[in-house]
Amino acid sequence: MLRKMQKGFTLIELMIVVAIIGILAAVALPAYQDYTARAKISEVVLAASACKTNIQEAADSGLPTTPVANGFGCGESGSTNPVASKYVSSLTTAASGEIKAFARAIKATEIDGKYIVLVPYTDASAATVAVAADYTSGSNKPIRAWKCKTDMNFKYVPANCREAG
Repeated sequence: MLRKMQKGFTLIELMIVVAIIGILAAVALPAYQDYTARAKISEVVLAASACKTNIQEAADSGLPTTPVANGFGCGESGSTNPVASKYVSSLTTAASGEIKAFARAIKATEIDGKYIVLVPYTDASAATVAVAADYTSGSNKPIRAWKCKTDMNFKYVPANCREAG
């Protein structure tokens, strides 16, 4: 009689495959968690970027009076409709046009409570920071460049925000 050949994997082969999958998961999981934190931080950057339009318009057209902190009308803290979302706790502006968005509910020890700052400059080389008087009609100066700064760990923020702020 012909002997039937058994087909399948041995226990050792299956254990090797399980071990390889375990090693890959151990490497991939932290990378995935960092990736999701970076994706959530993009919402914080987006909230700050939305305010750039109001400040740019104020610089281009000129305001009747010198602006005050949280007075650009883009959802700053203390306004009637403040910006807040799942990952953004608040947004503030300085009289100079500097925008600061604070993060929350992303990563408690490294990101929550920290901020992204967008700083306006009146020259293309980003050497002259805008001041409150630059927005007043008659002496208004257009915003030519923006710099992004943060106090977060640089591995979580976009490449253009990797400057200490």
